[in-house]
Amino acid sequence: MRNFNSSRTLFNKALAVIPGGVNSPVRAFRAVGGDPLFIERAKGPKIYDADGNSYIDYVLSWGPMILGHAHPKVTAALKKAVDKGTSYGAPTSLETELAELVLKAYPSMDKVRMVNSGTEATMSAIRLARGFTGRDKIIKFEGCYHGHADGLLVKAGSGATTFGVPDSPGVPKSYAKNTITLPFNDVRALKETIRKEWRSIACVITEPVVGNIGCVLPRPGFLDALRELTTKHGIVLIFDEVMTGFRVSFGGAQARYGIRPDMTCLGKVIGGGLPVGAYGGKKEIMKMVSPEGPVYQAGTLSGNPLAMTAGIETIRELSKTGTFRKIEKKSVALEKGLVDAAKRAGAKTRFYRAGTMFCTYFTDKEVYNYATAKTSDTRKFSAFFSEMLQQGVNLAPSQFEAGFMSLAHSDRDIERTVQAAYKALKKI
Repeated sequence: MRNFNSSRTLFNKALAVIPGGVNSPVRAFRAVGGDPLFIERAKGPKIYDADGNSYIDYVLSWGPMILGHAHPKVTAALKKAVDKGTSYGAPTSLETELAELVLKAYPSMDKVRMVNSGTEATMSAIRLARGFTGRDKIIKFEGCYHGHADGLLVKAGSGATTFGVPDSPGVPKSYAKNTITLPFNDVRALKETIRKEWRSIACVITEPVVGNIGCVLPRPGFLDALRELTTKHGIVLIFDEVMTGFRVSFGGAQARYGIRPDMTCLGKVIGGGLPVGAYGGKKEIMKMVSPEGPVYQAGTLSGNPLAMTAGIETIRELSKTGTFRKIEKKSVALEKGLVDAAKRAGAKTRFYRAGTMFCTYFTDKEVYNYATAKTSDTRKFSAFFSEMLQQGVNLAPSQFEAGFMSLAHSDRDIERTVQAAYKALKKI
């Protein structure tokens, strides 16, 4: 049995000064039981906790570390950048360089604005869509998480469509009322809602692959219907690719599924492990952003030179011929191994993968939206998570989070993971 005493001591100390002892809720391990690991360092495909335990890591800082932890080119560039200063509050050529790399990978965007987080990117994109269209309402999909901005913290009730019901205390009903929530992959509900409400709908925002309830893939025709209906009615289509960007493919989900949204939100990978977000889109929309236009958005640390440096080095490495294909090949090997392990163990699971992100659900039903994801047996997942941790494999501490592959994971790491999964599945 692994010893977690140091992590437990550090967590108790954190509880005295930080709400819940963590600075982001899922880290608290409430969904899986026990206390969170406190990490001291990371290198390549592994993380190391305060008790000296090592783990093959599939959380990868919730996605950004696509090259692996502490990649030598990224860390070397950051060390040089630190010596030049950590923040200027003024433009640098680094911002332009990263913007050019992003626009080359995402041709649906003519211009892009750098911000500090995915939440900032999505709320800014929605404000811009409202300013561009002169309309107030938005459509989002149940289970899609777009950050913790007030208007996006709403949950769906019964029925095909639900007008905003606050999902958190502190969100005024009057603010949330302009958010319409629909079931993901439900073209019929989407068509009916747009038919009735299109004159007041500014935008539809979606994760093209839903990564915040695991890994839910779009059914054939769903994204095409989104594009067709929004174009027809002058509604801005926003793809939230904070998670899927550079993950589902180098050009994101929009490249893999052949859909060009009007606006795109990015984050995670484009910061190479440092806090970065971005939103961009067609030039006629982006020219509305201040100081060029009337829609205001600003940020003291936007375009931070350290974050830009990490993002540039990460995307440069990722854009090299064959690199993304190599990471996806590793993901395919893990998928085959885990599916086979579940079959041999007699476990009822469903595995879904999109590029280099994935999820195993403990259910025998097809998972295609929030309601079907909730059929998963979370108690079995919790037991599986704990067993995997004991065997040195770090998964996301929730059934409803995606896992990620990196360039640094070796064939041996994948073999060890599959072996651990078989043992865990047999035991539970």
